[in-house]
Amino acid sequence: MKQYLVTLEAARVNAGLTQADAAVKLGVHPQTLARWERDSSNVPYAKICKIEEIYHIPKGLIFFGKVFEFIRKLSKEEIQ
Repeated sequence: MKQYLVTLEAARVNAGLTQADAAVKLGVHPQTLARWERDSSNVPYAKICKIEEIYHIPKGLIFFGKVFEFIRKLSKEEIQ
């Protein structure tokens, strides 16, 4: 069975959390989480582990990078 990557925002939404609720659980300001959801390439490893725990999704299935790169990657996969 093929597994797909999801964005950080999609992982949060699938976990049933609002941005504010997730920020509290992660111990960060909501604006920090919003910034990470646009570009998660610099999320500290300790927070990545916490995200995995809170969102109940393995960190290997979350795309950590810029959202536009994720979209570009998806569009290339669809073309091939």
